[in-house]
Amino acid sequence: MKETIGMLAPASLMIPFIDTNAAYREPASNDTENLLDLGQMLQPHPGNSSMLQIKGDSMQDANMPHGSWAVVDRIAKPASGSIVVAMLDNELTVKRLVKAGRNWVLHPENAFYKPVIITEEMDFRVLGVITHVIVDLRK
Repeated sequence: MKETIGMLAPASLMIPFIDTNAAYREPASNDTENLLDLGQMLQPHPGNSSMLQIKGDSMQDANMPHGSWAVVDRIAKPASGSIVVAMLDNELTVKRLVKAGRNWVLHPENAFYKPVIITEEMDFRVLGVITHVIVDLRK
């Protein structure tokens, strides 16, 4: 994986939403009542969030197929069970971080891949925690 993590600008992206608790009505062009700010929703820490495109199939069973986009919170503290973007021996990877006894393990979400036990000899650091995934369902 050779992606880079770029800055996600703290901008607004206002989009109309359908209120499932009310009778459906077509949103008007000047309707500000039923607008959702995706920029605010997707950036838990504006200025410290990034986008990463998922490459490969190692996280497909976590609903992160190849080509989907992940929002990465670069200041969130990872916990056991978090899906993280990590640098492992100079390679960028996306995996579930799990505490197993005294060890940390990177778990893929695809049975065809093996977990990686993090050892002291490895160059390892977490770059951020994935908070949202955007999947193009048209594919």
